[in-house]
Amino acid sequence: MARLRPHARALFWPSLILIATCGALGYYGGQFTEVWENVLLYASAAAIVLLLFLLPLAFWLSKRYTITTRRIILRHGFFVRVRQELLHSRGYDITVRRSWLQSAFRSGDVRINSGLEQPVVLADVPKADLVQSALHDLMEHSQNIVSMRRQQDESAVPDQTAVWGSR
Repeated sequence: MARLRPHARALFWPSLILIATCGALGYYGGQFTEVWENVLLYASAAAIVLLLFLLPLAFWLSKRYTITTRRIILRHGFFVRVRQELLHSRGYDITVRRSWLQSAFRSGDVRINSGLEQPVVLADVPKADLVQSALHDLMEHSQNIVSMRRQQDESAVPDQTAVWGSR
């Protein structure tokens, strides 16, 4: 149904650093008389872009939440991948927590308490209210299907087949 990532607002400062680094490199690149100074400038710009832009981008891209009609799948991790699943039919409690900045961007932390030791947190999800209402609807629909199956199983006539004449 939906694939979510944390809000892209997390990439504001890394993007600003990338723009400033490219601007500084464009202004100062090739202006030094010594070759080693130009090499140092390009190497430091590459290190800044790698450490302060590409790594935060990779970590942001590595976190993903998938909501299907049957479960919620949480994937995160850069070097070690972690996958966690929560079934809608188990039932859980959903709350949304927001800071003032998240309220300004209509995002929030969706906390799912499924009776585990710690609640599962979908961190800084865009349109957190919509995610919460969709999860409530999916959970209710899933529990209705499970209860209908139980009623059908309980009301089914037991098999009363008898075998005659076998030895």
